[in-house]
Amino acid sequence: MRLTYTSDLWWKNAVVYCLDVETFADGNGDGVGDFRGAVQHIDHLERLGVTCIWLMPFFPTPDRDDGYDITDFYSVDPRLGTLGEFVEFMRVARDRGIRVIADLVVNHTSDEHPWFKDARSSRDSPHRDWYIWSDTPEPDDPKSVVFPDAEDSLWQYDEGSGQYYYHRFYRFQPDLNVANPEVRDEIARILGFWMELGLSGFRVDAVPFLVEDVGKKEEADEEPSGENGAKAGQDGGETGKAVDHKAKDAGLPDVHEFLRDMRAFMNRRDGSAMLLGEVNLEYPDLRKFFGNDLGDEVTMCFDFIGMQRMYLSLARGDSRPLADALRQRPAPPKDCQWASFVRNHDELTLDKLSEAERKEVFEAFGPDKDMQLFGRGLRRRLPSMLGGDLRKIKMVYSLLFSLPGTPVLFYGEEIGMAENLAVKGREAVRTPMQWTPHENGGFSTADPENFRNPMVQGEFGPEHVNVSAQRRDPDSLLMWITKLIEQYRGCPELAWGRYEVLETGAPAVLANRSDIDGETVLAVHNFADETVSCELTLDGLDEGKVLTDLLIDGTVEIGPGGRVSLELEPYGTRWMRASEPELAPADAGDIADSEARQKA
Repeated sequence: MRLTYTSDLWWKNAVVYCLDVETFADGNGDGVGDFRGAVQHIDHLERLGVTCIWLMPFFPTPDRDDGYDITDFYSVDPRLGTLGEFVEFMRVARDRGIRVIADLVVNHTSDEHPWFKDARSSRDSPHRDWYIWSDTPEPDDPKSVVFPDAEDSLWQYDEGSGQYYYHRFYRFQPDLNVANPEVRDEIARILGFWMELGLSGFRVDAVPFLVEDVGKKEEADEEPSGENGAKAGQDGGETGKAVDHKAKDAGLPDVHEFLRDMRAFMNRRDGSAMLLGEVNLEYPDLRKFFGNDLGDEVTMCFDFIGMQRMYLSLARGDSRPLADALRQRPAPPKDCQWASFVRNHDELTLDKLSEAERKEVFEAFGPDKDMQLFGRGLRRRLPSMLGGDLRKIKMVYSLLFSLPGTPVLFYGEEIGMAENLAVKGREAVRTPMQWTPHENGGFSTADPENFRNPMVQGEFGPEHVNVSAQRRDPDSLLMWITKLIEQYRGCPELAWGRYEVLETGAPAVLANRSDIDGETVLAVHNFADETVSCELTLDGLDEGKVLTDLLIDGTVEIGPGGRVSLELEPYGTRWMRASEPELAPADAGDIADSEARQKA
């Protein structure tokens, strides 16, 4: 396919890297990561092959929810730097060919935001209707409470004004009233401000909760599960009743109309900007947030279903749960894309698995209650869940980069960082980045007592797991992921092509094929801890073509009718390109022949 076309829709085969400025690198020695430190490590991301950095919240905050409780949408938290240092970071990233997106957290504000301070000062204040108020809160459904370890209600009484305000998340995060046109205008200004400073888009937090009652009976009746296991339909019903005297009368917008307006605004400012949506819904409900076939809402959506099914496959040593999910997953609209991931910055949610399936995954990867969270997720990273088995870890990341969609990495995944279970809740996976085996892992020169979260200890601590050592080791996870990214970027079929999950005759083996413009790439993965043989049929291919390995040396012949026989070692992985023999990529035999000719 023409690579000139891929540059217009850069997100379709990007490599996204989620970076928490506060825990990435400390540039001034105060124990807090900052833009001054992060900019010094952009070359690490460039060498890795990252094409897009996703910044977690870096705005001014009381920091009661790791920066998601925001007091100013137009500035940088002083602990993390200045606007000038942010612009320097953007400039260096752009020089290295890396785009930057950032979290868009406009579901709510901190209760210390000037808007809310004004709103609670009087029922007649200018910002009163920027939030959702009620004289009498509706009864709470426990399933709608996002953080059951900390909250038991969606409403909080405000003594000063004598009313209750709505909070979908923590009580110190009052929800914004998007029914108010002034709020929607302000959100557009926030988008425009950061786009002028160079952002190429936004990761939209908890998309189904942007509008608390979408006002559509069919969506309320469906009651799809939302982020963190909450019920979007239940939430809509509760909030709709509670704000009937305010938001309903104001004409509460449909969430999809709101997303279309956001996307249209961004397209007017920069046609290449994108929205990456956190939409944890079943596939039929999720597809609506793309804008169905029009693709005029969220540009990319995380595939939570595929991620959860992948962990079930890993727990069973059986590829079929993931294969079934990939077969059920609808194709995104033409210019949209799925985002694939192994884990993100929150708990590893398993809310879309059945209770029995979730129990299987818990028993395999988080049997201790302390490893679990909210009864629906795990607060662990992949390497510790897999017992440090590098064969299995490498297979999972090979899988990530060969699945149809855009791969998203969480910082530290490239070296196999683990969690620190001594840290509370979801922040167990948000520990300082491990750069060197020396003091504080090269994260900071400060006293570790000043760190937000302590370093990982033990076998996954920085003395054993760090960037500098793995950069020198050709067999390390870092160099493996670097190779995967290089091959992924060289295989546009994986991101752009029509994909098909093939029958293998071996439950442990997943084989997926991607085709575009007559080009074919095949990826095969073994989920078992034993050697497995499998038979594939590649329709449309015959003896006139060969399969050349892209990750290891070797060429496989294609038999009559497109039949192929493969043997995979335990947790083995193969990426292969179908080519005519004279056009196939070089393998070890070609290199040996070339060297012999030079000597002759």
